[in-house]
Amino acid sequence: MENQVVPVLVKGVMPTSGGCAVFLGTDQKIFVIYMEQAIGEAIQRAINGDESPRPMTHDLMLTLLDGLEAEVERVVINHVDQGTFHARLIVSMENELGHKIIELDARPSDSIVLALASGTPIYVARDVMDAVDDMTEILAKILEQGS
Repeated sequence: MENQVVPVLVKGVMPTSGGCAVFLGTDQKIFVIYMEQAIGEAIQRAINGDESPRPMTHDLMLTLLDGLEAEVERVVINHVDQGTFHARLIVSMENELGHKIIELDARPSDSIVLALASGTPIYVARDVMDAVDDMTEILAKILEQGS
């Protein structure tokens, strides 16, 4: 897995006219995924460690996994097709029957919130990282204008 995926961090969350832009990447390359405003806000809350007054869907999912003695192990953004990103949510479970790993198809937006809220890593497939446009300079300009 080491050479096939790249660990990434959320580098920024910015509102847009149609939703939200989430910047992900490494020190070498940053790319953007556009998503709904509510999910972008949930990502920002997870980054800040803020809790919602009422459980959000992602909180419910993590509570459910915890109740099943399962946990999010990692997230892999594994495919991009004409600007639409796809992800895999890797969940592990340990019980009296043994250790089980489940890989689920998921939206990257939901997966990112779950990874941040559970403190688990986010990876991007190397071929996806190679295919996306480098937004490092654009994010730097946006952050510079904001300060």
